[in-house]
Amino acid sequence: MTEGCRDGARRIRHAFLLLTVLLLAGCDYLPFGFTSVTEILAHPTSFEGQDVKVRGTVKDATKVPILDLKVYTLEDHGADVAVFTDGALPAVGQSVTVRGKVESTAIINGRSLGLHIRETSQ
Repeated sequence: MTEGCRDGARRIRHAFLLLTVLLLAGCDYLPFGFTSVTEILAHPTSFEGQDVKVRGTVKDATKVPILDLKVYTLEDHGADVAVFTDGALPAVGQSVTVRGKVESTAIINGRSLGLHIRETSQ
């Protein structure tokens, strides 16, 4: 094999590896890239308005048709956060991965009131 062929094959392998890593980085099934609910609750001002990816188990789900309100509680290692959704409510006990924006009704002296996640995808 000539030197030029080896360099071309090496570049193709590197490009394939880079593409694979980039595709997997956005995959919700990989064990990295998640923010813990505990961390969000401990530092609400740091996460306010930020997009996060969290996972946990659905504890309860509520739908109020008159107000077009759908919310469920996501539990992650003993910490709970409300998740507002425009999509379908997940089943209680279901493990879910959620992408969304952290929002608070108010932040007073570094403490969040009404902290929740506005779901963008599940």
